[in-house]
Amino acid sequence: MKKSVSYTDEHARAGLNAPLPEIECWENQFPGYEIAIETPEFTSVCPKTGLPDHGAITLTYIPDKLCLELKSLKMYLLAYRNLGIFQENIVNRFLADVVKACDPISATVMGDFAARGGLTSRISATYNRPQKVTRGRR
Repeated sequence: MKKSVSYTDEHARAGLNAPLPEIECWENQFPGYEIAIETPEFTSVCPKTGLPDHGAITLTYIPDKLCLELKSLKMYLLAYRNLGIFQENIVNRFLADVVKACDPISATVMGDFAARGGLTSRISATYNRPQKVTRGRR
């Protein structure tokens, strides 16, 4: 008997390339500190069922030359409200977009999603800027 597949590759990629508002930045004035931004009422949509997903998203990053501008970040996050995208893709896309916007020293995105069907999900993705290799002098 052939097993039917209810989730497709199209579902798996849903939302990854959707246009979202640009995350703006401003010049960082201080080195060596960490910023944590919490979004306790994050919403998106399941790409298969169209049902809403709810959760909290936390971004923690160490800025280098640029800091994220909060109003543009809020508009970016609100754009997920009607976007069909899996929770895993939200966390990884958000991290990629943050790295692209401000090139932080490091960043972690944690998604803590509300129960649906008796299951909760906690997903995190981390970026650490590669260290530059320097040659020692003799």
